[in-house]
Amino acid sequence: MSRRRIRAIVRKELRGYRRNGSIIGAMAVIPFVFLVQPLISVFAVSSNAAMQISHRHELLYMLGIPALVPVMLASYAVVGERQEGTLEPVLTTPVRREELVLGKALAVLGPSIVISYVVFGVFLAVVALFAHPGVAPAIIRGPDVLVQVIFTPLIAGWSIWLGIAISTRVNDIRVAQQLSVLASLPTIALTTLISLNVIHPSVRLAVALGIVLLIGNRLGWRLVSALFDRERMIAGVR
Repeated sequence: MSRRRIRAIVRKELRGYRRNGSIIGAMAVIPFVFLVQPLISVFAVSSNAAMQISHRHELLYMLGIPALVPVMLASYAVVGERQEGTLEPVLTTPVRREELVLGKALAVLGPSIVISYVVFGVFLAVVALFAHPGVAPAIIRGPDVLVQVIFTPLIAGWSIWLGIAISTRVNDIRVAQQLSVLASLPTIALTTLISLNVIHPSVRLAVALGIVLLIGNRLGWRLVSALFDRERMIAGVR
């Protein structure tokens, strides 16, 4: 593995994303949607009802952002370049497929984590400043903040491998995006159920999910690298 080649792939991917306005727009809209719903829910709570919502986990609902935002970029990573004709020159270089796939994933992971943390920080600031008295302490709790910080990169990584895997097997960007979003729905459903306390959050559950995501991310890299058939893509075989 060459760090120099991986860094070159990351820089190349980031330059490509900056030129793609549609993807940037989608990445801006999705966090806004996940930000508005919990803010409306929080602002609707009065000071008298603050203690009644202390068992809820509104912050965990925002884990849907790292589950959904990365797929917009990851689903474009391979099929988008194939359609634009910029993938074939890269495939003729000495870069290994493991390096190429990892570089593409890291280029998606960085912006996704930044967006998720920024939106989460905005949510905390708005709730602390504008929610009714007593509401912010009932919702913003240390364990929930810690879970958000730890699980954001884990969930984003898993979504990225799903998106890239799909991107390597289809030949249309829209199809890749739609399938990637569908593949991310189970993760979003799980985080939503936990935030609504339908599934009771616990340390044991957090540890178990963390281990599953760590293993899934490791296996995801290997699986996607195996799916990345250099000869088939150079030949343009569908």
